[in-house]
Amino acid sequence: MSAATPDTIVLVHGFWMTPRSWEHWKARYEAAGYTVLTPAYPGLEVEVEALNEDPTPIAELTVPKIIEHLESVIEPLANPPIIMGHSAGGAFTQILLDHGYGAAGVTLNSAPTEGVLQAPFSQLRSVFPVLRNPANRHKAVPFTYEQFVYAFTNGAEESVSRQAFERYVVPVNRDIVLGGVTGNLKPGHQDTWVDYHNESRAPLLFISGSEDHIMPPSVQQSNAKHYKAEGTITEVEEVEGPHFMVGLEGWEAIADRALEWALANAKQPAPAA
Repeated sequence: MSAATPDTIVLVHGFWMTPRSWEHWKARYEAAGYTVLTPAYPGLEVEVEALNEDPTPIAELTVPKIIEHLESVIEPLANPPIIMGHSAGGAFTQILLDHGYGAAGVTLNSAPTEGVLQAPFSQLRSVFPVLRNPANRHKAVPFTYEQFVYAFTNGAEESVSRQAFERYVVPVNRDIVLGGVTGNLKPGHQDTWVDYHNESRAPLLFISGSEDHIMPPSVQQSNAKHYKAEGTITEVEEVEGPHFMVGLEGWEAIADRALEWALANAKQPAPAA
């Protein structure tokens, strides 16, 4: 690698997941010589089993807390890293890029940032189990196995879905999910606001799963179209498969493509003063 080539990759997990969901990607990128960081949301540094037993840290999360923590991980790095995010981690990746972090960003079945109005029926059906009971306000709400399959692993073999559910899934913060659904109905900027006209933003690729229920391709396509800044790079690519593309069959090709694109388009760091 040249001095200007990113040598660090930051992988940002999504909701219903922890950094464990990146275990295969982390190993693959480290084997290729990269430093790989998989920061947990604040309070979620414990294992999946512990969070399922006591989801209090999940219930205490807010988007600003998550972004502040992610920035504290990236800030000390000597050179801008490649940032990749899955699902809600995709929205957080977009926010990080807008805040000036990263040499390039790749989102995988990204949740939308503020202003994206696409809300397909399958998306609403996926999150409805979390939102339907008002008594869950300020709580962490789990998926059942059947709900997880519809939202994350539709089309995968039952044994594969079951293994993913048992190994990776934790409850989700109900208030943050509700805020994402209703954010465009509220006045002023919300937690997932980005400046779509930011001309200094690093290149950004959306990778979208063709069969994704919770974040269908139309969501990423609409999100990408919001970026208007002259001279910036924003692209969308579609691959076959459902939402949990980071852990199902074919993940290797997606990981390799994500890295290939990021390296080819990475914004070079500013010269030292």
